[in-house]
Amino acid sequence: MNTIKKFGQQGDVLIKACDPSKFQGKPIVGHVLAEGELTGHAHRATGDGVAVLEAPNGTRFLSAPNGAEISHEEHGKVAVAPGAYEIGIVQEYDHFAEEARAVQD
Repeated sequence: MNTIKKFGQQGDVLIKACDPSKFQGKPIVGHVLAEGELTGHAHRATGDGVAVLEAPNGTRFLSAPNGAEISHEEHGKVAVAPGAYEIGIVQEYDHFAEEARAVQD
């Protein structure tokens, strides 16, 4: 299993180490990092002391003081080193429409 320390991804979810002071927002029940728009599956974090928060702008943050494991029904599990992380979604660019959009899982 790969271990993310600074930056990595699982499927369409980006996991980027960040300053713990950015960690703010309301707690997300079930530690869901992102939900699949098409399948209903979810990227979930598990581990001792794990917390997922969502900021008012929709950005999610993962606190993993003892590390975490990220799982998803269609992707292999990924380990995350202890730390604080900002969660993002992979973007794709449509050259014909001249717009960027989130990749849908």
